[in-house]
Amino acid sequence: MAFAGRWETETQEGYDAFCKLLGIPDDIIEKGRDYKLITEVTQDGDDFSWTQIYPTNAKVTNKFTIGKECDMETIGGKKFKATVSMEGGKLSVTFPNYHHTSEISGGKLIETSKAGSVVLKRTSKKL
Repeated sequence: MAFAGRWETETQEGYDAFCKLLGIPDDIIEKGRDYKLITEVTQDGDDFSWTQIYPTNAKVTNKFTIGKECDMETIGGKKFKATVSMEGGKLSVTFPNYHHTSEISGGKLIETSKAGSVVLKRTSKKL
């Protein structure tokens, strides 16, 4: 249940390069650069609901069960099927253009997205 709660971005590294690689327009990158993304997670055993709240209150919620294929959606609205796995307390899933992991370390939510050699690392504190 370590992931459950409401989290707010504290720091992020590699934001601009990662967004550009995904084709996000410069004006959207600019708006989101210093935005404190809110992540809300509920967890019941292996069942999760993971919501991210973006600028202008855009929201994406993905519901998944560890080890089972599910329907997911990107912030851009692209729908895809994926299976989230858990290894050593770290959630791992492959999105259409990148691989994403989430873990709790030192009481912080650490999210890492990798697309080739470009890495976005976001650290969030629990609210």
